[in-house]
Amino acid sequence: MKLGSTRSGKSGKARFFAVLLLAVVIAFGAWYVFRVGPAPEINLVTERPAVGRSNGVTAVFSEPKLGLGTVRLELIQGDRTELLAEEVFAPGSGIPFVGSAGTAQAVLEATVGTDAMGWLVEGEVVLRATAERASGPFRSVAPVSVESTLPVRLRPPRLGVVSTQHYGRQGGSGAVVYRVGEHVVRSGVRAGQVESPGSPRPGGGSKDRFVFYSLPWNEANSAEIRLFAEDDAGNRAEQPFLDIFKAMPARTDIIRLSDAFFERVVPAIASQTPGFDASGSLLDQYLRINGDLRRAELDRVAELSRDSEPAFLWSGPFLQMPNSARAANFAETRSYLYEGREVDQQTHLGLDLASTARAPVPAPNSGRVVFAGWMSLYGNAVIIDHGYGLLSLCGHMSTVDVAAGDSVTKGDRLGTSGTTGLAGGDHLHLEVFVHGQSVDPIEWFDAKWIRDNLATKLEVPIQ
Repeated sequence: MKLGSTRSGKSGKARFFAVLLLAVVIAFGAWYVFRVGPAPEINLVTERPAVGRSNGVTAVFSEPKLGLGTVRLELIQGDRTELLAEEVFAPGSGIPFVGSAGTAQAVLEATVGTDAMGWLVEGEVVLRATAERASGPFRSVAPVSVESTLPVRLRPPRLGVVSTQHYGRQGGSGAVVYRVGEHVVRSGVRAGQVESPGSPRPGGGSKDRFVFYSLPWNEANSAEIRLFAEDDAGNRAEQPFLDIFKAMPARTDIIRLSDAFFERVVPAIASQTPGFDASGSLLDQYLRINGDLRRAELDRVAELSRDSEPAFLWSGPFLQMPNSARAANFAETRSYLYEGREVDQQTHLGLDLASTARAPVPAPNSGRVVFAGWMSLYGNAVIIDHGYGLLSLCGHMSTVDVAAGDSVTKGDRLGTSGTTGLAGGDHLHLEVFVHGQSVDPIEWFDAKWIRDNLATKLEVPIQ
């Protein structure tokens, strides 16, 4: 009796587990043939908010569980649908360690616009990104789509000059007032490869702009100096505005280098410049300072100018350091000689003002100190933001008496002149920047130039 009962119990358990296994297989089979994967996520972005000549489009698809099926990117205008890009993937099995895991993410990119699609007309287009969902062999579901409607703009924006009598000189600066049409997102003055961005005109209409512009010292072609406006589709209008343009005569100088000079300046600069490459001879290090670090510091000033306060912080002509003589002029191309041979050539983009040793350095004009500290080429330096992209730099100072964030009034003491950085003797290096481009400070010293070139166009503080 006991033996029979044991066999009967084992047989019952076997049948139970067989039925259970069959149920699991049937359930899995039903899930597999009727399955529906989760909805893919789609992120559709464009380089610009409108379509013009060229607009980059990126669609990112993701479905990490069963993977993606077919993904496509299309452009639709009217009755026309243009396939921009498409990829087909095999969905994953959805079973851990069995079969393919599928493609969890895909990116489709395309460029739309009249450069590649001459059939586009003004109006609107629809961008559509579509992803098919993973599903079983006996069940299909609608794909997931995301659409974005963009305006199509094919004509350049309106642009008109409001101010008059624009006189410019190579290496100088100026102001122009102008008016733009709707949808303009960038405007200003282009001088060769250099752009000076415009700002809303204080007290003007909603479409009125003005710009302090720079005319680079190395741009002598007046045809390359133009007012411009660019809309949100990338369409661009340009037009000349200068009535008179004067080229700047070439200025040159020779700087004779010596081992004694290298021994005085190079180790001092290297010790205060984190990451400086001190390999090679003192001459090698000097050339890196005079070249690579010079360019890096000018890039730093350009970056500071992008955050310039949109206000006139200055007032009247800039102040030259009292009782100083000009030891070097703006835009002097310097040839550097060592042991009788030329080893470098750079352009000096400021004024060197010499007075007595450790002479008091006044703020050239009112503004906000945006930098006060060490700059390898300029040594101890102070940079002041005067508003609307106008900055000044005082360099080679022996002491600095202000800090970043301080507000200064024209004439306030910034520190004292000195020989820090690449200075051959005690002096002040004064450099003026308009939107990160060095310009001749002489103009900004001149009350008449400010009245004739700025105050006739804008209500600038001239006293």
